[in-house]
Amino acid sequence: MFKWGNRTYIMGILNVTPDSFSDGGEFVDVNCAVNHAKKMINEGADIIDIGAESTRPGSVEISEEEEIKRLIPTVNALVNNLDTFISVDTYKANVARKVLECGVNMINDVWGLQRDKDMAKVIAQYDAFVCIMHNQTNTDYSDDIIKCMKDFFKESIKIAKEAGIKDDKIIIDPGIGFGKTYEQNIEVMKRIEEFKNLKYPILLGTSRKSMIGKILDLPPKERVEGTIATTVIGIMQGVDIVRVHDIKENLRAIKVADAIYRK
Repeated sequence: MFKWGNRTYIMGILNVTPDSFSDGGEFVDVNCAVNHAKKMINEGADIIDIGAESTRPGSVEISEEEEIKRLIPTVNALVNNLDTFISVDTYKANVARKVLECGVNMINDVWGLQRDKDMAKVIAQYDAFVCIMHNQTNTDYSDDIIKCMKDFFKESIKIAKEAGIKDDKIIIDPGIGFGKTYEQNIEVMKRIEEFKNLKYPILLGTSRKSMIGKILDLPPKERVEGTIATTVIGIMQGVDIVRVHDIKENLRAIKVADAIYRK
């Protein structure tokens, strides 16, 4: 399905939340969500990543029931009407089970299988892909930040494999904006290539994030060019997937960067 290293894949962000930092409330309606997904696919998205609970700093956690209620209509509509790879952004095993039953291809877990002990076995049961994101509740690191993050990934990968998730279905995400200060985010961006020796595809999610906002002093929807800069920096260091809001603009930059940096 994926031929890692040949080109950069694009994951399009579809938030069916009322409170996401960048596009909260825009795609709560199922028809609006489906139309936006179609637009992203037409513009070049390879994957659609659906999220129903905001994970922005200060967001309020919602119940499994509410998350499922928000997700299922859109998930069913996309799975039944689009021939594309569908991911769901959740860290709750019961939510993952419901969407995998609907035919979703991947679970994007912002807690890297380490928050809900049942998550890994649910994903394995459905032979799905998993994106393991680095995260922690504070910004304190006992050692070099990349070493600490690698230790986190190694633990998550161990959990995944012991549960039966296939090695070729594991993707890692450095988690820019999660459990990191602005300065730490910058350092991780500079050193992404150091994760390559873990031998797993890398997803980079920087789209419209506060790191870019701080640099440019601009609101989320005016951070397109800043996002593109991080996309290219990621490709230069071997990133395999970029998770973005603005597909068309990022794709143009990706095509140029891929032509120069891909073997």
